[in-house]
Amino acid sequence: MQTSETFPRPVASTDTLKLRRGASTKTDPRAAALELFQALDQPGIRFAMFYCSSEYELPILGAELRALFGDTPIIGCTTAGEITPLGYLNGALTGVSIASTDMEVVMRRIDRLHEFEFSVGDAVAHDLMAEFEKRGRPVNGSNAFAFMLIDGLATKEEAVVSAVHPSLGGIQLFGGSAGDGTRFNATHVFHDGEFRQDVAVVALFRTAHPFVVFKTQHFVSSDEKMVVTEADPGRRIVTEINGEPAGREYARAVGLDVEELSPLIFATYPVVVTVGGQPYVRSIQKVNADESLTFFCAIDEGIVLTVARGVDLVDNLQETFAELRNRIGEPELIIGCDCILRNLELDQRGIKDQVGTILARNNVVGFATYGEQFNSMHVNQTLTGVAIGSVVR
Repeated sequence: MQTSETFPRPVASTDTLKLRRGASTKTDPRAAALELFQALDQPGIRFAMFYCSSEYELPILGAELRALFGDTPIIGCTTAGEITPLGYLNGALTGVSIASTDMEVVMRRIDRLHEFEFSVGDAVAHDLMAEFEKRGRPVNGSNAFAFMLIDGLATKEEAVVSAVHPSLGGIQLFGGSAGDGTRFNATHVFHDGEFRQDVAVVALFRTAHPFVVFKTQHFVSSDEKMVVTEADPGRRIVTEINGEPAGREYARAVGLDVEELSPLIFATYPVVVTVGGQPYVRSIQKVNADESLTFFCAIDEGIVLTVARGVDLVDNLQETFAELRNRIGEPELIIGCDCILRNLELDQRGIKDQVGTILARNNVVGFATYGEQFNSMHVNQTLTGVAIGSVVR
């Protein structure tokens, strides 16, 4: 597990987050919105977030949430699965509200991602920090973290995080790409009362609560290395590896024929890149007719890829939560962004209920994503998040 800096672990009397979690499995958007609002409503709400199945009638759901929550700042997105107080679900609506005076948030939206320029992300980061400066409450890496939701089909995650995170002055960032089940048709981010496409929302949290921004994945590098010799990063397509057709060379590396490649093989044998001594998963989406490979992340020519092998997902998850508890005590809330490929693996292995119980027991609220963000990196087959503990007084 990779983590950020944290506040000291609580050792004295503590103040808890004033938070409420909830979920609805109702399929009618009006009924689901009402049930979630009733679960999250509390005096002095400062912020709320939600995650919803893309199967809902989004205009109706958005209008109901806007009417119910009123002026409360609220963000959310569509998903490829929901992490709820009831466990891991599909086709549901879940969320959390926070009313603690020890936590405040400022949000900014980036529109028209297809025209995104580096200067826009840089300006958003500086604007977020300046807002806290105006309030006389400056932020830094020890009292603030950033959270991003982004259209999962805009293919702009790398560009946005590489612009926003370095301009945050040491503040850690995590996030997730909105999903659309397994359809990959349309993904939406909710902000300012509406579901939107081609956008990203960056939220900057200032808090007195101890926290850890983290990422974890259940893969370790093997000795099988490959060099990308031809690629189209903008389209996330690799055409050649080691001077050979990419699909054929990847198949050779995992001991298969190219005709045997499938989503399950890609999920079982992802590739990783090493940056700053840390492994980052780069997952393959599909093999194309010309034997090129389409990835879920941008891949540049010259990048060295290492075939990864899996370790037990459940053991890795339990170890991650144990380390988080060691760092900050019992988490009151974990906001989690969990890759769709991990979600599919849970289904394939028949362990989704088991993992859902572990997540619920550790107070995780979140969603299955089309990709995750960790600081300046866009990654796959990873769980990223923030664990928040109690305030030391």
